[in-house]
Amino acid sequence: MFDVLLNDVERAVRDEARAFVKNDVSPQLIKDMDEGKVEFPSDFCPSVAKKKLLGLRFDPKWGGRGLPWTAEMAAIEEIGVLGCALACQYSLPTIVGEAISQFGSDMQKEKYLKPTLEGKKICAEALTEPRGGSDFFGATTFARKDGNRYILNGQKRFVVGSVGADYFFVYARTKKEGPGHEAISGFLVDRAFGVEVEAVYGLMGNRGGGTGRIVFRDVPVPAENLVGPENAGAFIFNKMMAPERMTSAAGSIGAARAALEVAARYSTQRQAFGRPIKKFQAVSFKVAESISKLDAARALVWAAAKHTDAGLDSRRLVSEAKKVATETGWEIINNAMQIMGGIGYTNVYPIERYLRDGRLSMIWTGTSEIMCGLIQHEYYRELTGITDRRNIEADATAEKPDEEKIYT
Repeated sequence: MFDVLLNDVERAVRDEARAFVKNDVSPQLIKDMDEGKVEFPSDFCPSVAKKKLLGLRFDPKWGGRGLPWTAEMAAIEEIGVLGCALACQYSLPTIVGEAISQFGSDMQKEKYLKPTLEGKKICAEALTEPRGGSDFFGATTFARKDGNRYILNGQKRFVVGSVGADYFFVYARTKKEGPGHEAISGFLVDRAFGVEVEAVYGLMGNRGGGTGRIVFRDVPVPAENLVGPENAGAFIFNKMMAPERMTSAAGSIGAARAALEVAARYSTQRQAFGRPIKKFQAVSFKVAESISKLDAARALVWAAAKHTDAGLDSRRLVSEAKKVATETGWEIINNAMQIMGGIGYTNVYPIERYLRDGRLSMIWTGTSEIMCGLIQHEYYRELTGITDRRNIEADATAEKPDEEKIYT
């Protein structure tokens, strides 16, 4: 039904991603990741890269296809069918790649972005610290300039790929005094520089992604690995949040769609009181409500993608898409489990895994509450005609860095 919103190229990419999910990903891999038999899917991104499906939006010079956001969203919805952990692995080259593509040097693109899109290097991002989750600008990890290098000290947690990634995009303070949004910088940090993994988390969902806590103890980072100007990390972070949140939204739609399809097919076969349970309104109306909300969420995600492709300020729409799609996904997966009944609560079907995964989607990449803060802030700004921009990721009164001052 939504094919009418995609052009021929976007539909073709969607179909390529769908074929990859169906033909190139072993169900056993997903099962082994969920059961803890695979700590990190090292071969997954290389297998996606062989199909040239990583970082679709980036310049072909670096391994992308130069496609719009709508193509990326159509592809990641299909990858989302595989579940949270693999969808995250698929998204990270887009998220980390955004920082390198927009703000990195040609050297950084050649050394990091290109091999990432070729599947030769695995990337991860290191944002969250033990002292605070959504309080990003309260980071205490510090990078001290020392000649032609920085000395990095601190720690990050909830790093997907703490086990398995070859390099990390790390935010650290580079100025001891002053507000965080004026004192943070972004760095490309190879694991080989001395990154230590101190803990690998046991998670309710998103298993097999090597999620853990990493520590930097006097880790030397070449100055050439600073991404963008020093102390411009807040601006980079704001740009990275668009792909991070949009990929979360689209992946949630894929997982919810898959769960609903399992439940709907089951409802045509499961008999109760002499007829298929789809004949009962208690079941069929749940399907109707779920598919309606799923379509609405997808429409919002694609609207946000088209808005972003048009070069417009999409902070509000992206936040809406992330909040609505992840919360809708959670609701639909719950409906699917209710339709399935007791068998849905077992691992005979993937519903219980989708449910465990889905709970995370409303927390990571910005909680639903943070999204509400962003949405209302942007709405009131538009309503009152205020033209100044403020960063409210951690504090609704924290000012956004002056872009002109940073880049001139």
